[in-house]
Amino acid sequence: MKKDKSKIGLGVIGFGSFAMFAIQHFTQIPDTKLIGLAGTHREAADAAAKRFDAVHYDTIDELVNNPDVDLVYIATPPFLHYEQSMMALIAGKNVICEKPLAVNIAQAEEMVSLARKKGLLMAVNLMQRYNPMYKCVKEIIDKKPMGELLHGFFENYASDEGLSPEHWFWDKEKSGGIFVEHGVHFFDMLDGWTGVKGEVQCAQSIIRPGTNIEEQVNCTSKYGDTVLFNFYHGFTQPGRMDRQELRLLFERGDLTLFEWIPTRIKIHALLDEAESKIIHDIFPEARINITNFFAGKYREITSRHKEKNIYQMLDLYYGFEDEKMHIYGNIVRALFEDQIAWIRNKAHKRIITEDNGYQSLLNAVRAMEIAG
Repeated sequence: MKKDKSKIGLGVIGFGSFAMFAIQHFTQIPDTKLIGLAGTHREAADAAAKRFDAVHYDTIDELVNNPDVDLVYIATPPFLHYEQSMMALIAGKNVICEKPLAVNIAQAEEMVSLARKKGLLMAVNLMQRYNPMYKCVKEIIDKKPMGELLHGFFENYASDEGLSPEHWFWDKEKSGGIFVEHGVHFFDMLDGWTGVKGEVQCAQSIIRPGTNIEEQVNCTSKYGDTVLFNFYHGFTQPGRMDRQELRLLFERGDLTLFEWIPTRIKIHALLDEAESKIIHDIFPEARINITNFFAGKYREITSRHKEKNIYQMLDLYYGFEDEKMHIYGNIVRALFEDQIAWIRNKAHKRIITEDNGYQSLLNAVRAMEIAG
């Protein structure tokens, strides 16, 4: 029987807790069916196969060569992404893999090259660009109500409570290191927000005393001629203290995002009437506190040797009502829907392409090399 090309048969390699989370969202897309799982012997995979009326294959080879599978989702540790993605691509399957694309640039180039040669998907689950909060920040940067973007930082105070000293996360041969395994999300976000490819200028790392565990990394990247951004990732905190903050500095204000999947935003700014309207239009449901109104000569300010008339100082607070995990699910689903739209119609313009996975890895590897 000839396969119905409007339907997407999904195969999954690897099966941890996030794979289960992702599958539940992927299969909500109409005409998507989980065909099978492979690459794990966990009881949870057996249970998921029964739940979704799918097959739990003994080998990955069986999965990727099933003619009913159109798209393979790879949810294994980074050091397996290259081998498993290449198996799927060679078998003629589209691929979405968890970040990073690979653990080195040579592997990434081979994966992307083969996918393009065969007209297949080789996308990385860099879902941050699908977050409505990401789009709001992009509007602020592009419309410039607070002036030009100048600087920013991302502080990731992450938990290592579930990462034993033997965990693959600490092994650079398996994870690529913190910049590669975790940092790619944020390199990609800044590339998207600024519209230019960041260039890592300097980087440092900290080894946990008495071990060979690299627990903290830091780097500064330059975007164009005018923007510097600092990235810090430290895996040192108890789980209940896991927290993140990202701040962007503009000429007349700053914007702060909270949590690694941003759910809340705060803006502190000096604005004129037209700029106030831009802010209101981007965040129509935000809570706005007016700190000061200005009139007469008090409207005049100068920064960076630029003269400006301003109208008010305000603090804006905006956050989604949904739970963080609900937002997370929505953006994972949006990424999947975007990618399968391309499988069905190659003229579809994707938000995340192979370039995103490759460029974010390039930045991460560069930072890792400089940090030594």
